[in-house]
Amino acid sequence: MLCPTNDEYFMRQALLLAEEAQAAGEVPVGAVVVCEGEIIGRGANSPIARHDPSAHAEILALRDAAERIGNYRLPDVTLYATLEPCAMCAGAILHARVGRMVFGASDPKTGAAGSVIDLFAVSRLNHHTSAQSGILATECSALLSAFFAGRRKLQTNKTRTAHDITADN
Repeated sequence: MLCPTNDEYFMRQALLLAEEAQAAGEVPVGAVVVCEGEIIGRGANSPIARHDPSAHAEILALRDAAERIGNYRLPDVTLYATLEPCAMCAGAILHARVGRMVFGASDPKTGAAGSVIDLFAVSRLNHHTSAQSGILATECSALLSAFFAGRRKLQTNKTRTAHDITADN
């Protein structure tokens, strides 16, 4: 039996963590693990700061929850993430035996919960996490879009500045 949820409330908590990641210069993705109406794990994207390619929000939230309850298996939880999980995170979610996954924005480039592939639907696997998309999708997508637009603008400005310096010499 899965824990009762309030999807929008918990996705807003994940959005707050995504904003923390953004403030730290990371891609703004946040995640929370919820059981029995209580957040038991939190994660904000931090692969850059941690020098760790596995430091995605979902994995950090799973680690936090598993440590808190003293078990790497999390069958009676819901994991909320602002972005559709990648293959690495979907694999971790399956190995942790998460019962339910809820995400905001779809990821058409690396999404592994239906956008590119759907690891949760592979019938040969011994565990299946139910996945739900679209909770606060507009807010989650807007945060990511604004972040990447800012990055592109910064890169364009750097290129222009470098070009101006070269042209002046």
